[in-house]
Amino acid sequence: MIEILGYFAAICTTISFLPQVIKTIKTRDTSGISLPMYIIFVSGVIAWMAYGYLISNITVMAANVVTLVLAGIVLAYKIIAVRSGKE
Repeated sequence: MIEILGYFAAICTTISFLPQVIKTIKTRDTSGISLPMYIIFVSGVIAWMAYGYLISNITVMAANVVTLVLAGIVLAYKIIAVRSGKE
């Protein structure tokens, strides 16, 4: 039962990024997104991945790999927007 709760939490927190990723890709608008927040968040996700590895927890590792990809897409769009002067 505890493992099911962990999977449920991992799925919910991971897929919560999908709407933002889809919107960002479609509109290429990142004006409402905080660059420092996403940098800190992605750093935290990398730390969670390392923690999952160190405790040999595949659920923690897998969820954070997917989260890193999704959040990384938004972060990349934001960095591109900032560098191009669009924000």
